[in-house]
Amino acid sequence: MGKLVVIEGLDGAGKRTLAKALTDALSARGRKVATGAFPRYDDDIHAELVRDALHGRLGDLTDSVHGMSVLYALDRRGAADDIRADLEHYDVVLLDRYIASNAAYGAARLREHADGEFVAWLRGLEVDRFGLPIPDLQLLLRVPVSVAADRAAHREAAENRARDVYESDDDLQARCAAVYEELAAANWLSPWEVLSGTDGAASSRVETLLDRYFTR
Repeated sequence: MGKLVVIEGLDGAGKRTLAKALTDALSARGRKVATGAFPRYDDDIHAELVRDALHGRLGDLTDSVHGMSVLYALDRRGAADDIRADLEHYDVVLLDRYIASNAAYGAARLREHADGEFVAWLRGLEVDRFGLPIPDLQLLLRVPVSVAADRAAHREAAENRARDVYESDDDLQARCAAVYEELAAANWLSPWEVLSGTDGAASSRVETLLDRYFTR
């Protein structure tokens, strides 16, 4: 049985870059790695609806924190069997965003903390009701909100796409960063490790963590 590892962090934290570096490093060690990312905008109707809502194409849907969170959760529910199958055939399943993203952004939008009603409700939905696999390790890639915003803006220009309403809301991003820190401190759902996304050493530190947790 493989191990489920999740990379979490703000938009622009560098999650995709870290996921690729880790995949390459683990593959070089002879480990079989499967990767994925949420939301699955091109593969799931619920994720497609999320994208439309975030770009203002579904009226006032984004006003409903719980409604948006249900769509994110249904996207993951649709992928649950594939994640379980990958865990049977790969040493590591590495995901860019997972349940904690839904928890952090929803709580931040409601101005709640990680120990508030929303996070408890979200766990009841995604874990208890939908039965999503629990991560073995969650990695929080920590960067200053200003750095994440600059990176997101650069990506916007490079990819010629507009940032969505969450990505462009600096206050929301700051509140989300605070909730992420609380989730990590509480080891919400499973163990967390916090890594700096600005010192250039995150990749090597995660290799050490993966060696400790998953390759012995």
